[in-house]
Amino acid sequence: MKAIRRFTVRTVLPEPLSPLGRLAANLRWAWHPPTREVFRDIDPRLWEAGGRDPLRLLGDAGADRLAALAGDPAFTERVAAAAADLDAYLSGPRWYQKAAAEAEAAGRPAPPAAVAYFSAEYGLTSALPQYSGGLGILAGDHLKSASDLGLPLIGVGLLYRHGYFAQTLSPEGWQLESYPEVDPQGMPLSRLAGPDGGPAEVAVDMPEGERLTARVWVCRVGRVPLLLLDAMHEGNTPQLRAVTDRLYGGGGEHRLRQEILLGVGGVRAVRLYCAGAGHPVPEVFHMNEGHAGLLGLERVREYIDAGLGFDEAVEAARAGTVFTTHTPVPAGIDRFPRELVRRHLAGPSPAVPGLPADRVLELGAEDHAHGDPGVFNMAVMGLRLAQRANGVSRLHGAVSRSMFQGLWPGFDAEEVPIGSVTNGVHARTWVAEEAQELAARMVPDSGEFTGPEGWRKVSGADEAELWRMRRTLRARLVAEARERLRASWRARGASAAELGWVDDVLDPDVLTIGFARRVPSYKRLTLMLRDAERLRRLLLHPDRPVQIVVAGKAHPADEGGKRLIQDIVRFADDPRVRHRLVFLPDYDMALATALVQGCDVWLNNPLRPLEASGTSGMKSALNGGLNLSVRDGWWEEWFDGSNGWAIPTADGVEDPDRRDDLEAGALYDLVEHQVAPLFYDHDAGGLPKRWLEMVKHTLVSLGPKVLATRMVREYTERLYQGAADSSRLLLAEDAQGARELAAWKRRVRAGWPAVRIQHVDLAGAAGAPQVGGRLEVRATVELGALAPEDVRVEALIGRVGDGDRLEEPEAVALEPDGGEGPRYTGTVPLSRAGACGYTVRVLPRHPLLTCPAEMGLIALPAPPQAMEDGIVLR
Repeated sequence: MKAIRRFTVRTVLPEPLSPLGRLAANLRWAWHPPTREVFRDIDPRLWEAGGRDPLRLLGDAGADRLAALAGDPAFTERVAAAAADLDAYLSGPRWYQKAAAEAEAAGRPAPPAAVAYFSAEYGLTSALPQYSGGLGILAGDHLKSASDLGLPLIGVGLLYRHGYFAQTLSPEGWQLESYPEVDPQGMPLSRLAGPDGGPAEVAVDMPEGERLTARVWVCRVGRVPLLLLDAMHEGNTPQLRAVTDRLYGGGGEHRLRQEILLGVGGVRAVRLYCAGAGHPVPEVFHMNEGHAGLLGLERVREYIDAGLGFDEAVEAARAGTVFTTHTPVPAGIDRFPRELVRRHLAGPSPAVPGLPADRVLELGAEDHAHGDPGVFNMAVMGLRLAQRANGVSRLHGAVSRSMFQGLWPGFDAEEVPIGSVTNGVHARTWVAEEAQELAARMVPDSGEFTGPEGWRKVSGADEAELWRMRRTLRARLVAEARERLRASWRARGASAAELGWVDDVLDPDVLTIGFARRVPSYKRLTLMLRDAERLRRLLLHPDRPVQIVVAGKAHPADEGGKRLIQDIVRFADDPRVRHRLVFLPDYDMALATALVQGCDVWLNNPLRPLEASGTSGMKSALNGGLNLSVRDGWWEEWFDGSNGWAIPTADGVEDPDRRDDLEAGALYDLVEHQVAPLFYDHDAGGLPKRWLEMVKHTLVSLGPKVLATRMVREYTERLYQGAADSSRLLLAEDAQGARELAAWKRRVRAGWPAVRIQHVDLAGAAGAPQVGGRLEVRATVELGALAPEDVRVEALIGRVGDGDRLEEPEAVALEPDGGEGPRYTGTVPLSRAGACGYTVRVLPRHPLLTCPAEMGLIALPAPPQAMEDGIVLR
């Protein structure tokens, strides 16, 4: 039986039900309850048993059932209405189209014709298992929100035939992995056709003369097409077919080939799709992490083929590229051996032909002071090939600026050109239907939810109704947890007769805390176990018990993460507490949905500041949950003291065990003395009034902020628009701007070593300067072969901090004074009292630069004059 060949039998729908095929093929059903209700009513039992997957349901329903429904006028009317609603959604003007019309009327630049968004993973629905964790879930929410806003975006990724992995537990509680194969024919995908009607393919050259070809599947995510590249076909050798076998699987060469296919092959797939579908050609390319960084090289090659030199092509590609980093630690970045990259990108059959090998390798070289010369860093290359870059929360932006500061030597971390756009979540995906219905009754115009007013109206809901809804969601989680726990124990070898106790696991009236995420060490899955006896007392408190639902996957190669899971499972197996703390294996979107909807409190205790953003707590908040979290990621900027609880952190404590003990103690104290008492403090009517007031305040304070539509609008207005404007400027008139900027940069880099600040002095400092006064700064600057218009000379003044650094300095431009010699002068206002200092610096200046730090060039005075003695201002 090993020679079985697979094939898929398609359901033939009766004509009155034919729109169901189109409804199932567009993932809008994943966030549109009325469409889901149509599918559910075909057969509620099959709907639940099949994982709420419309395509699977249609295949399982049977011809007799479909024929009966085809003869039911009420049902066929509902099908027609759902199809008409989808058509209106796909074709009607939305926020982006209205913004474009407003820009045209006001004479502002048009928004981008289209955006191409590249990511290694996408979490769209559990029916399409192409994600591992937060990065993929964020990418899925980005696509859905782009669709809701009408943003003409094309997603690009890989189709993994075995996804990430399915997780089970051994009898001893050790994580076990399996890789069930997914069949593209049974998923909401269609094959992209080539000009001849056969499967469209993209090809990328590999070493030793091999050629990797990939077919392209299209997933319709509302208005957004997602292109998924698939190497698993007979046109490739067995080795090359395996390139798209598993998400984040294999060794370094395997991962590099995946990223070559994603970046290089992905750009080629976009070109194929746009040409065949008549889709607008993207003006902006967005790299979602360094996995997609090689798209920049392919775009450079395209511009070289169009007649530009390498430097000019880099400028043209950079202008229209956005790079988002998601990791706060160097270990989270893909770093490949330099020689491996050379073999694939600069060898005899390079994946991107026509590029100078040494220049390609320079793009991924780490900074000389802190980097490893033997590696090629994908995030570094992404930053060098993108004119705009961002982290995913305000704190993560600051962490990223420090982490990559070495690429801009001489600049303080605050000036590193990496901004931030805080992540958000797609509400219609994650918010329970009961909560959506309640909100719709209170606020018929969903547009009001973009600001606090709509959420204030929701907070006026009847408290008894709100509390009933919360119990309904908690009870649903309890039921699902029991079902999953029973299945897990059966997989671990227990018999049905041994599992009667599962019927009493968890309680729909007990305070429920959720903790679910990937399991790297910094997320501290087992922090709650630091004092196991105290945790037991909290779980078993006679008046204020607590129950905790835990889920998470460790990377298959992470033995330490697997040990953490085993530790929590062993604790949860204890008969004394197993009804109060459960570990649910195989964490996926379906389980995540139940958790964020059903938990009263979302727990997050990473090692600060190693959580880039985190979004599960946002989802919980939108469902009426409260956050109990370390002030890391998004919680750092949006915790206001009343919309949840902040776990104090022992920053500066170097002993990791001591730090964990202190922070675990703070966690226990909060749960015991604040969280649980508030939850169980009921009035005469049985309502926890103060708890519900906190829930309402959370909705108002966080509701407008945590939405992914807010996030995508920020990307559009702050990054995509600027990238499109820059790209148009550089590409106009046969790319004259790119040619000019590249030539200017070459000249400035060549001449920069001769730039010198020879002398700096201060006029008007006699006596005691006072706030409101002004000082004249004078500097003698030698420019060598550069002209005054090539540079900006500026004075910085501010308070003197640790290490003789200026804190939040004010910059004032100095201008040539017209006298003999290269002297610059300017007047500096004295706006702050205290011990202050000043310095002068020279930066490159050109109207096509995005920011003064872009080139990483700076000239400062020699050390003795780097900062004058402090000036006391009164």
